[in-house]
Amino acid sequence: MEDRIISYGGQAVIEGVMMRGRKAFAIGMRAPDGTIAVHTEKLANIYSSRITKIPFLRGTILLWDALGLGMRALTISANTQTGEDEKLEGAALYGTLGLSLAISIGLFFLFPAAIGGLGERYLGWASWLNNLIEGVVKLLLLIGYMWGIGFMPEVKRLFGYHGAEHKTINAFEAGAELTPEVVAQYPIEHARCGTAFLLTLVLLSILVFTLLGPLPLFWRLASRVLFIPLLAGVAVEYIRWTANHLNNPIVKILIKPNLALQSLTTRDPDKSMLEVAIASFQAMRKMEAEI
Repeated sequence: MEDRIISYGGQAVIEGVMMRGRKAFAIGMRAPDGTIAVHTEKLANIYSSRITKIPFLRGTILLWDALGLGMRALTISANTQTGEDEKLEGAALYGTLGLSLAISIGLFFLFPAAIGGLGERYLGWASWLNNLIEGVVKLLLLIGYMWGIGFMPEVKRLFGYHGAEHKTINAFEAGAELTPEVVAQYPIEHARCGTAFLLTLVLLSILVFTLLGPLPLFWRLASRVLFIPLLAGVAVEYIRWTANHLNNPIVKILIKPNLALQSLTTRDPDKSMLEVAIASFQAMRKMEAEI
């Protein structure tokens, strides 16, 4: 049962789902003609290296690689929908990823930090209070962003596939038969969801930065960037720990905010979405058995 708990994850992509295991990943996509197209690949060697055994460090490094993998999956899915055959990989892939991260860091970390720093400088409030205000702004931005994009029709479908991914993994971890009718009965929330990671990261940053003393504006902003790898490593380990202790009553209470936030990033999938998620998961499992 251990591998059912910690080894599988996924991500919704354009009209499809990516499922990742220990050694391989698969992308199931609904092609323009209505059929399900599946793309499978072996994971990079880093996923089986010794670094995956080092707590905290593994989280930061694997998270970066997983972001690149997610970007690649989105590109493959988009190309399937349009019929184009352009590859986003190498420098182009990580350049795009770097730009996306820079925008995210600027919006969710530097902008709130600047607000807190200006408040401390011009309003004369205590540094811990301004740091707390910074954290609240950061949390509101995250929740507001997830809530706002959920009104876009394309994102609604993406969130539907996200729900299909969660239901499929939940059904597998429960040992259930993977059919759309059975999988549909399983919860739409999942403890290892990327949404849970983001909320954990933000809450950790609020705690850590609130405890920091007064800093000049430059070092205030720099600290928000420099602490991200450390906080990300801690957040990953926290998610892993809670996923391994879901039967603990205290853990059940701790993960409630993470599960609740997923209501903004998931939608109840229809049968066709469940079919794609199941096909993706089964293709990944098949390839892993052959490696």
